[in-house]
Amino acid sequence: MRIVLKMICGIMAAAVMMPGYALAAYTSNSDTGLGALDYIENRHREERANRLSEEQVKLVQDAAAMEERLRYPLDPAQPLPVAFEGEDLTYDERTGEFVAVGHVDIVQMDRRRFQGEKVTGNLKEHAIYIPDQAHVLQLPPREQRVTLDGYRAVYNYAEKTGSLEDVKGKAGEYYITGKRFEFYPDRIVIYDGTETKCGAKNPDYHVSAEKIEFWPGKIMKMYHAKLWAGKMVVATRKYYESKLTGERNNDYPRIGYNKDDGAYIEQDFKYPFTDHITGTIHAHLNSKHGIRSNADILYANRNFSAQAIYGYYNDHNNVWIQKEPGLILNYGRHIGTLPVSYNLKYEIGHWRSQKTASTHQYYEVGLWRDPIVFHRWNLFLHTSYTITRESANDSEVRGMNYDVTLARDFDPKWAGFAGYHYSKSNTTNSLFDYGLDAYSKKVDAGISYRMDRLNRFVAGIEYDAGDKKLKDIDYYWFHDLHCSQLIMRYRAKRSQYEIQWQFTPW
Repeated sequence: MRIVLKMICGIMAAAVMMPGYALAAYTSNSDTGLGALDYIENRHREERANRLSEEQVKLVQDAAAMEERLRYPLDPAQPLPVAFEGEDLTYDERTGEFVAVGHVDIVQMDRRRFQGEKVTGNLKEHAIYIPDQAHVLQLPPREQRVTLDGYRAVYNYAEKTGSLEDVKGKAGEYYITGKRFEFYPDRIVIYDGTETKCGAKNPDYHVSAEKIEFWPGKIMKMYHAKLWAGKMVVATRKYYESKLTGERNNDYPRIGYNKDDGAYIEQDFKYPFTDHITGTIHAHLNSKHGIRSNADILYANRNFSAQAIYGYYNDHNNVWIQKEPGLILNYGRHIGTLPVSYNLKYEIGHWRSQKTASTHQYYEVGLWRDPIVFHRWNLFLHTSYTITRESANDSEVRGMNYDVTLARDFDPKWAGFAGYHYSKSNTTNSLFDYGLDAYSKKVDAGISYRMDRLNRFVAGIEYDAGDKKLKDIDYYWFHDLHCSQLIMRYRAKRSQYEIQWQFTPW
């Protein structure tokens, strides 16, 4: 199991490093290597999310046409040119004041558009006023995409500041509302607002807050926030934040059932103490074991992280371990400008299972190649050297590990992968079964078929290449329900069913 987890972590780390790639909103919870298919599926979702709407395409075209018609070089000390259209335009050259009436369209060359039935302003002061209903569209390069409808728009196109009231629309991937929006060059501030990634008329989930700050490409900060599941508040926080840099937040309840744990419900609660220190409680309750929760405090700054952990943890085979407590240190980064990254990891902690307890130490030096993409193929390469030591039996397992996975999205409906993995550690030479397979040489493969917009079917196999035995066959059905998802899993070799329902904040 550990080798597949390493491969998925390598895929996820590479995804963060590559523009336009993001972590899968759901990982398949499988040891048949389906992380590669999750990666492809999530990339398709990201492409759909970043696809321009018709009016955004039109704005790009209009801004490009303005640039082509320029007669003089741009003055960097002056705001970018602005074009006005309307049925009736009046302008006072002495004061710079203007009035435009009837389907007014204002376009600035850096892809900003303002529309309304009546617009007033002052060209010398670079000011625009739309007293009634206003439509605002912003698509500047390297900035947050914004599509908003509201009232009483005020905007200074030289300073990139302004305000809008009684607003609803979209900023980036988020559907947002607010009594008042304030625009600044580096952020958008929303008062008495809501945000969600669920585009339904009545969202399945959303966050409301007295104040929301969007920092494009960085973070979204919310003050005096409430997390809603439908019409029910599931959490309240004085301060809540969401990363806008590829990290997927999973703050809403997840409900499921499997043979080992019975029915369960789990939810994550994050508490950011500073810019670099975050506390997390992973609350888990199941019908067979009761409370199986864990908590951690994470310090992360650039390429280094330190994490103190405590509680119950389970792997993809539902093997539980208690860490009481533990410490994980990790350092990783790209090697210069090469498409290669490395990581150094150390973990120490007191582990306890039903059979034994031990002081567990783990060392890892890892190296992986950024995904190699060619003609719709994706090649993932990873290797590492690991050492595992246990105090209970004074054991040590050390050796090299290798992961090679080749995946391809054949067309919008079909995708597949095949991989080979070798891990020195396995359940036969290790004190704990947690995170490990019973053998070292593994071949896995899988295929994904998207039947329609709502349904995707996946099958994956795991093969013991040493004993030449088929170990696992997993079947999945992913069904989108409005803005949540139902995941059904059947493990054919074990005759085990698992079902999970979760919100889908993509």
